[in-house]
Amino acid sequence: MISRRLLMRCARTRSPRCNQWRGVSSAGSKPPPSSAAGGGASSSSVDKPAFPGSVAEWTHRLQLLFPDVDHGIPVYRVMDKTGILVNEHDLPDLSNEEILEMYKAMARLDHMDKILYDSQRQGRISFYMTNYGEEATHIGSAAALHSDDWVYGQYREAGVLMWRGFTFEEFMNQCYANCEDYGKGRQMPVHYGSTTHHFVTISSTLATQMPQAAGHAYALKRSTPGKIVICYFGEGAASEGDAHTAFNFAAVLKCPVIFFCRNNGYSISTPVADQYAGDGIACRAAGYGMPCIRVDGNDVFAVYNATKLARQVALDQSCPVMIEAMTYRVGHHSTSDDWSAYRSVDEVDYWQSLDHPIARLSKFMEQRGLWDKQRNEQFTKDTKKQIMKAFSKAETLKKPSPMTVFDDVYEKPIPILERQRADLKSHLEKYGQHYDLKRYEPY
Repeated sequence: MISRRLLMRCARTRSPRCNQWRGVSSAGSKPPPSSAAGGGASSSSVDKPAFPGSVAEWTHRLQLLFPDVDHGIPVYRVMDKTGILVNEHDLPDLSNEEILEMYKAMARLDHMDKILYDSQRQGRISFYMTNYGEEATHIGSAAALHSDDWVYGQYREAGVLMWRGFTFEEFMNQCYANCEDYGKGRQMPVHYGSTTHHFVTISSTLATQMPQAAGHAYALKRSTPGKIVICYFGEGAASEGDAHTAFNFAAVLKCPVIFFCRNNGYSISTPVADQYAGDGIACRAAGYGMPCIRVDGNDVFAVYNATKLARQVALDQSCPVMIEAMTYRVGHHSTSDDWSAYRSVDEVDYWQSLDHPIARLSKFMEQRGLWDKQRNEQFTKDTKKQIMKAFSKAETLKKPSPMTVFDDVYEKPIPILERQRADLKSHLEKYGQHYDLKRYEPY
């Protein structure tokens, strides 16, 4: 019978995928000698299978292993929905000021989302994706990382950047694709990137960041020990072939990378029941030889503790670690989506009103005298004023010069690009009146 003990073995012990054979086995004998195929006959007095590629014991019982005979991988939490600690000892070693800053970052993200979502509906920007309901996965994980750990996001991790100091102005510049946008207006809105903040530019194509993160972690392991990579992805992205590639390469090459899955219940309009038949995403970790943990993604303290532990294990054992954060996407997938077509209002209202990560942390702080209604009202007022100031400025800035389209294609200009640049300049000088060039920087 398959059990949680089997599924979680690699989370509690050193998997041979994370560590080479140690000097002696658990029975005190030496491991089987290696061969070109990775195995060989055992000289141990204990009769155990010596087949390469598995960790197992003999059995005389003829049976199939079914995936639904256990209660599943448990969900780690620190506080319940009302903000009460389940175990006081699990409260992270954070000061009151740090806890307040975590709350404020989550709330700032929520306020920014509302303003930018409305701006898209008004036709001011072309596209937007909110982070409603998933704020704790961003801030809890970001707070547990080091500022020079590299981040590979999917597209719903704006809070990680915000925690690292990415300003409202920088968010707005990217969404408006103006002349101060680091991407020079070439990306869709919410496709952020910043080398200063060690945040690799987001790609629209699903799951491409996953094998890239594994490769980056392998490079760091070889050249800069002591650093890790974190890769965020949704449970829908775990169905992509790139996810398998990333997990397998990272485990076999023992790369210090955290695979952080935001399991928010839906892959656009596809519910998890139609995505996979197993116990979520974390159960897959054992098959690749990865330690794993499943965490309450609406509990910012649980996410913080899990990420801090995962980072330490990734460094100490030089291996990938999987975190599955169970959460719920309250908003639309994007401004191109309408969630009312595939889920009920009552379902969304439950998560919005009874189990929201910002409300949970707020209740915790109120119970401890760290926050109250009056302070929250003043904070909200000040935050909205800051966002609107950045919003207004970004909206008035011009778009990058059309000539920047030729920049950054190669490290140095090449003849064919220079000819194309000259052709575009000539075209604009001749037919410029047919374009709204007043919106762009001079060419």
